[in-house]
Formats: sequence, structure tokens, C-alpha cells
Amino acid sequence: MGRKRVLIVDDEMDMRIFVSTLLETNGYKPIIANNGEEGIQKAREFKPAAIILDVLMPKSGGLQMYREVKTDDELKGIPVIMLSAIAKKTFYNSMRMLNSYKGQALPEPEAYIETPPEIEELLKAVKQCTDSHD
Repeated sequence: MGRKRVLIVDDEMDMRIFVSTLLETNGYKPIIANNGEEGIQKAREFKPAAIILDVLMPKSGGLQMYREVKTDDELKGIPVIMLSAIAKKTFYNSMRMLNSYKGQALPEPEAYIETPPEIEELLKAVKQCTDSHD
């Protein structure tokens, strides 16, 4: 069986390198995107077992990409782990406001991890997401 692919979408090179190295050394196949637009393209192309998504990015931000993933019939089953310097409470408040504004409630992400991430917490979230995506 091949290694499970995990899409990492983050505009910060240091974070992409850190997360992809962590995943690779733990048996996953990282796929990297620099922003939400590229992230959506790669999600469609590779159908990853999970997506690790930064919230704040230029171009198409993480919330916008999350909305696109969760409203796309082909992608909405892919578990998403949000990874951000934004406090969890602030993120969920923003999501609630967007949901009421757009009139469409989105499911919460499978995990929300504040940066800098605890290695064990991130690996546990990835394992839970990829195991449930078999």
C-alpha cells in the first residue's frame, strides 16, 4: 500500500518545510501548495487523504479554500486540519459570521491547531484524519 498523501497549504516556506518534513519522516507523502488557489487545484488533482490548511494567506485565503473544499461534491469528504497563528476562538467566530453571511453552514474542520504546532498534536490529528479517510 502506498503512503497516504497529505496536502499542505501554507504561504510560509518555513512552515511548509517543517510540516512536510514531519509528515515524510512519519510515513506520509506531502503535497505542497503556496496558496488557496493552488491548494484547490492540487486537492482536485491528487485527492489527498487530508489537507493541512493555513488560515491567513494572500490570494485565496484559508477560509475561502475551506469553503470551496466543503462545498465541492468531489472534495467535501476530505478531512481538513486548520493550522494557524489565529486563536481558535477567533477562527470559529469568523466562520460563524461567514456562515450567516453566506447563508450556508459549513461543518467545522476536523482539527484546529494553533501555531507553532505541537508535533504530537499535529501527528495525532493527521493520523485520525487519514485513518478515517480509508
